[in-house]
Amino acid sequence: MSYRIAALYRFVTIDDLPTLRRELLDMCLGEGACGTLLIASEGINGTIAAAPDAIERVVDLLDARLGVRQGEVKFSQSSEKPFRRMKVRIRPEIITMRAPEANPALRVGTYVAPRDWNAVISDPDVVVVDTRNTYETRIGTFRGAVDPGIESFTQFKRFVATELDPSKHRKVAMFCTGGIRCEKASAYMLAEGFEEVFHLKGGILQYLEDVAAEDSLWDGDCYVFDGRVAVGQGLAEAQYTQCFGCGAALTPEETQAPSFEAGVSCPHCRDRLTQERAEGLRLRHAERTRLPG
Repeated sequence: MSYRIAALYRFVTIDDLPTLRRELLDMCLGEGACGTLLIASEGINGTIAAAPDAIERVVDLLDARLGVRQGEVKFSQSSEKPFRRMKVRIRPEIITMRAPEANPALRVGTYVAPRDWNAVISDPDVVVVDTRNTYETRIGTFRGAVDPGIESFTQFKRFVATELDPSKHRKVAMFCTGGIRCEKASAYMLAEGFEEVFHLKGGILQYLEDVAAEDSLWDGDCYVFDGRVAVGQGLAEAQYTQCFGCGAALTPEETQAPSFEAGVSCPHCRDRLTQERAEGLRLRHAERTRLPG
């Protein structure tokens, strides 16, 4: 069986989250979907998968209920089941930043279509910023982009405060996997006084699908949050294994390193892994491998 994956988000005001959670979970389970949906008062975010016909029905229902097609919906394929089960979770934010001023409903940067992105980031007056975490940027990014060196999106505020200045950096272009982090990041930077803030509409995934390989300014692969681990040009599945200890995407060579332990550690995290954490991960890995599906 092949699976169709839908990565989606929309910033939209939502009331009565517990009722919506039950409604969405029943709907997804009824269609045999797997994955995770996060809901908050500010909107919905998630990645889910099912048989091609079923995922279309789920997205149609999400659109009727929450207007998700007015936000971002990105489809891709997987030859394997990308998630073990279906979860719908209530969160304070659909993408955690802990910055109330970062409100895309009030302000947001200028969207740039993938076909126009090369021209924007080739402008010498534009600072190009990758808003993703280090385990994502490690395997691929746009040429000339600044890596903020963050371990979580909440640290992006610190990067802006220490490395960017609205009086000097008048044009900033940002990108992320699917677009959601850039929505909040651009809202935050506009609130902080930056004049011109651009972000890639549909994110890296849309760029890799829309822009031909010979015209691409993307180097490497793109980390994704499902069983594929990473994708390349045209959204073809790349050959990586995920470290469940730190989330890093590992090459076949890295899985042969002495520091790699399936479900526990890899060369990127072994040195900072405590014994207690390692034992907990071993137990989790043992439980996962016993579970069906």
